[in-house]
Amino acid sequence: MLFDSHTHLQFPQFDGDREGVISRLLSADIKVINVGTDLEDSKKAIELAKKYLGQMWATVGLHPNDAVGQNFDISKYKKLAENDSVVAIGECGLDYFRTPDDDKNRQKDIFLRQLELVRELSKPLMIHCRPKAEDDAYLDLFEILSARGESVLGGKYRNLNLKNGNGTSHFFAGSKKTAKQFLDLGFYISFAGPITFAKEYEEVVKYVPLDKILIETDAPFAAPAPHRGKRNEPTFVEFVARKIAEIKEVEFEEVARQTAENAKKLFNLDF
Repeated sequence: MLFDSHTHLQFPQFDGDREGVISRLLSADIKVINVGTDLEDSKKAIELAKKYLGQMWATVGLHPNDAVGQNFDISKYKKLAENDSVVAIGECGLDYFRTPDDDKNRQKDIFLRQLELVRELSKPLMIHCRPKAEDDAYLDLFEILSARGESVLGGKYRNLNLKNGNGTSHFFAGSKKTAKQFLDLGFYISFAGPITFAKEYEEVVKYVPLDKILIETDAPFAAPAPHRGKRNEPTFVEFVARKIAEIKEVEFEEVARQTAENAKKLFNLDF
């Protein structure tokens, strides 16, 4: 069994053959979390999770790039997040890659409001973080997560009291130093398809302990080798697991088992 901890089967890229994609993952005994990126998208993720109980789960969140044109109605997101199929809040966080400087505070505000849901509902956090210059987004993120946020938005959210380590950094693309900061906070690190073809990931994959690693596809995006450039799907998570096994010089079966156990523990799943 493999566990794809971050995918988007509710996205329109799967409208033409969604049932075929799902049939393949069921045959391969791959469990998945369909991740919400806005309110309507989160609803669709929940619908899929309800249809495939025990095989799929969902998250509820507003992606930082989607936050630019949307209002965040916390009451609507909270109502969705209370569903039994919802196992995390996100993906949410900070993405400065395409963000104008004058929109950063808006991203921070919406991220911090989603952290309120993490605290109120005691559900894990699914982090999206993408810097533009060096580690700018990561630095702001760690200021918030490490409870040193007195300077963030005038100290408005200084008393969030988040549970230490209750989350994961999805599609990790940072340095070993950044990974250590997440690990020091107790977070998990999730690796995706690019580790199969980009050698710069090898050092950080070696560094992160196997019991703190999750694997994902982020389908339909970022397909691993040998499917690079094509639409991604959950069955391709196998290639991520095999690359981790190769880099860490352990058996593929050990990576598959441990990463599934990690997901089970973090998201409080019963399978």
